Amino acid sequence: MAYVLDETVFRQIRDFIYERSGIFISDSKKYLIENRLSRRISENRLSGFEEYLNFLKFSADGNELTKLFDAITTNETYFFREPQHFEVLLNNIIPDIMSRKGLNSINIWSSACSTGEEPYTIAMLLKEAPHIKCEIIASDISISVLDSAKKGVYSSYSIRNVPENFLKKYFKKNGLSYEIDASIKKSVKFKQINLFDEKALRIIRNIDVVFCRNVLIYFDDRAKQKVLSHLYDCIAPNGYLFIGSSETLHNLTRAFKPIVINKVVAYKKL
Repeated sequence: MAYVLDETVFRQIRDFIYERSGIFISDSKKYLIENRLSRRISENRLSGFEEYLNFLKFSADGNELTKLFDAITTNETYFFREPQHFEVLLNNIIPDIMSRKGLNSINIWSSACSTGEEPYTIAMLLKEAPHIKCEIIASDISISVLDSAKKGVYSSYSIRNVPENFLKKYFKKNGLSYEIDASIKKSVKFKQINLFDEKALRIIRNIDVVFCRNVLIYFDDRAKQKVLSHLYDCIAPNGYLFIGSSETLHNLTRAFKPIVINKVVAYKKL
């Protein structure tokens, strides 16, 4: 059944999403909300968008809020995305952190991990460097993508940039799918975390390196500043933040110093 979303209710739903997640939905994306939330209305046997909004505000439990975020978020990722970041991580950032700390153990957080390709890429690379002990945390706002990440089964599209030696060593082909090795799965701890939720982020502290790539594009400047403030509190002194190569912290915060290494910009906590 098709449900019609009028402008007033659209703006109310948009504001509700923004308040809970920091995700900003422009007027041009009204069709996206209309299309993706119609199923939620049907499954909850509601009459339309206005009743669904009231359901979210007053009647729904946390489970429905999770399904709302699942419906509106887009999770497009793949293994070895922006590989220059991983090269700088291994060759420059990790040696710097270990030399300063005098330890061979570090903490890395993939803060918007989607279906797991990013943290599993890091895990495979570190598996090839056994002298480095690393705890990898991966999180996302969406329960459904975290469930997919834990299964570790991927399409040929997701693994298209995986080097041949890694593909043979760390993946098992099953029909048209590729399942990542159990040892790599075990090396990543998955959590559901909303980056806009300060209380939820209190469990994440003293992280040496945070990856938050291609996430800030979903936020307006006010929400970006809030998320960056939360990330700052999670990062250890002199720790690093990676954002997407098309993103910038310019005019958003002075809490991080941009460090350029081999044409890659990493941000160091001041």
